[in-house]
This record gives sequence, structure tokens and C-alpha cells, in this order.
Amino acid sequence: YFKIDGQEVASFVSQSKNFRITKVRGSYLTEGEHTISIAVSWGYINLDKVTIETSEGVNPEIYNVSPKLVDENATDNTKRLFSYLTDIYGTAFLSGQYCDAAYGMEMQSILLNTDPEVYPAILGLDMGYYSQSAVDHTANTSATENAIAYWEKDGGIVTFCWHWLPPDQYHTGEWYSTFRKENVKMNVTAMVNGEDPEGFELLMKDVDLIADEFLKLQDAGVPVIWRPLHEASGGWFWWGAEGADTYKKLYIAIYERLQEKGVHNLIWLWNGQNADWYPGDKYVDIIGEDIYPGEHEHSSQVDKFLQAVDYTGGKKMVVLSENGCLFDPEQAVKDNAMWGFWATWGGEFVLKSSNMNRYSEQYTSLDKLKEFYNSEYVITRDELPDLKTYEIKE
Repeated sequence: YFKIDGQEVASFVSQSKNFRITKVRGSYLTEGEHTISIAVSWGYINLDKVTIETSEGVNPEIYNVSPKLVDENATDNTKRLFSYLTDIYGTAFLSGQYCDAAYGMEMQSILLNTDPEVYPAILGLDMGYYSQSAVDHTANTSATENAIAYWEKDGGIVTFCWHWLPPDQYHTGEWYSTFRKENVKMNVTAMVNGEDPEGFELLMKDVDLIADEFLKLQDAGVPVIWRPLHEASGGWFWWGAEGADTYKKLYIAIYERLQEKGVHNLIWLWNGQNADWYPGDKYVDIIGEDIYPGEHEHSSQVDKFLQAVDYTGGKKMVVLSENGCLFDPEQAVKDNAMWGFWATWGGEFVLKSSNMNRYSEQYTSLDKLKEFYNSEYVITRDELPDLKTYEIKE
């Protein structure tokens, strides 16, 4: 970890037996003394030198992204939402919070501990319990209904991820943890390459179930920022365990299946987190990075932001699609790391207990929570325009 004045600003992996250059870009330093340090997560490194050079800064042109969605048949409300997202990109940060497992608790905790009391602009939910395996194990979820209420009644924005529980025949561990690679045994490569058509269709049946939920949302006029197959290049989930080519084929298969089912209320957020895993511009509206820097680390993560921008040369909006600690909006503005939004993960990152709305300061203190939510650069739910009538721009 590369730190400035105790705050992590970048991370890197060193596996070379020889010295090599690692660049950390875009960190803003005021005049005066600063402490630069490198902390080792595991193993050891030999450090030769640290060189500080003047940076050219972030090119402001990266924020001029197209408001045109990859889905040419996108619903009007989906176009309206994406027009708004692209309009504010580079000028402000939308606040977001995941709260699927204990719906309402995270939101209530933020409401009760901000001053004035506010809700995040974006509600994060999970499609995981709509998979056939979850249905067969009588799992319950009201994610679709909660999404409709947050958009229709509360005027908020909705994003969905998918902790995909594959069909039971592939399970080797507890069903509710089978999104992790160590709890399944399956050959996804054979499925997406046509060598196991039955297995492929089993996966697509799960996609069909997800399509049913998206169609309910579409009928209710709800657009969704959709983040399938997240954190793939990390390799800890089964959809990323067999490499980039297999992952990209699966991602595209999901895109095409949902199109075939008539789902047109999605803004496609790609979260592969590595340029080699990028499926192509025609399948991606937004690029997302998930960052968990540790406790009370509030740097802008500008280096990661710039890496994500570079995936497409600045053609796509970049967001912080999951985070532990909140980043400091003022620092992010100084660094010109203008993430389109943040989306703090639920549970311990916000709550002391999953069934109580008591706020946890383990990652972001109450003072910082209030400070960041009160920032002039942060948009909360009450500050959103009427997205049902927002001007469409293409």
C-alpha cells in the first residue's frame, strides 16, 4: 500500500525478482511537509527509491462521456437516468448504500446519523435470492418491491448486483455461499464454448428468472444500474475463476439473453476490474471499481480511478461500485478523481449489528459520515431532480 500522511492512496502487487518501476498517479500534495510510506500487506519488498514528479493532472475531457446507452431499445426512464448521470459526471458524487440483507437498517442508520438527516441517492440491492437454487431452498427476498418503492415513492435511484447461486448440482458447499468458487464444481468454459449445452441452459434459466424480475421493474417504470458478474478478475467468485475469455463470453451471453427477453431498463455497469476482462464498448455503459482500503482510509483512490478511465481511454463513466470506507469528497475534487457515485457495502461497514440500525464507526466515523454527506459535492436523495421527467439527451 502506498500512503501519503497515513492515508492509503494506491495499492500494487510486486512479484518480480528484480527492481521495477511502479507509478502512482494523480495524488495532490499541498506545499509543505508530507510523510510518504509503503506498507506491506503480506510478504516483503525491497524498496530502492521514491521519486516525486509533477503530474499533468487529469484531463477534464474524460468527463464528456456520451449519454447514449448501449441498448438501442432502452426505455425512456432509463435514458432519463443515464442522461442525468452523464450530466453531473465530473461535477458531483452521488451517494449510495447497499442494504439488501437487512433492508432498511443501513438506510435508517445513515438517516439518523447525518445532520441534517438525509438518505443516500442510490439504493443497492442484490438479485441473488431470485436464482433457482435460492428459490428451491425457500430463500426470501423483497428486492424487487423495495426497488420499486425507492424509485416510485421515494424518488431515488436503484442499482443491483448479483451474487449468483448456480444450480444445485454444482454445489460442493452450503447453498447460500455457492457464489464463491470454493463451494462449487463446474466447468463454465465448457458451457460457454458449446461443449456442455445442457449446463449452459441451466445457467440461462437463472438468467430468465432474473429477467422476470427486471421486467416487473420495467413495467413499473424503474430503471436499474445493473452490475452482473462483479469483481471477476479477483478470482474469488465462480464466474471469474476460469479466466478472462470465459468470463467475457458469459457476460455477453447474459447481455444477449436479457435482450431476447425484452429487458430494456438496464444501465450496464461492468465491474471486471482488469482491462483484459473488458467485454467491449457495445456491452458497457459504466465502468465500476470496488475498493476496500481498510479502516478510516478516506483517500480519493485517484490511481484506481485513472486505471479504470484508461480501460477505454475515457469513453465510459467510472464509478465506485462498492466501497468500505467513504472517500473524502473534498480530496477527490482536489485530485480530480470524480467518481460518478459511491455505493458503500452493507453490514459491518455501516451497522454494529445486522438487525439493528445502530451505526458502526469501524470504517467511517460519525464525524466523517456527517462531513462527507454534507459536502457541497455530494448529492443525497432529497437533492435529486424528478428523474421521471428529466430531459433525455442522446
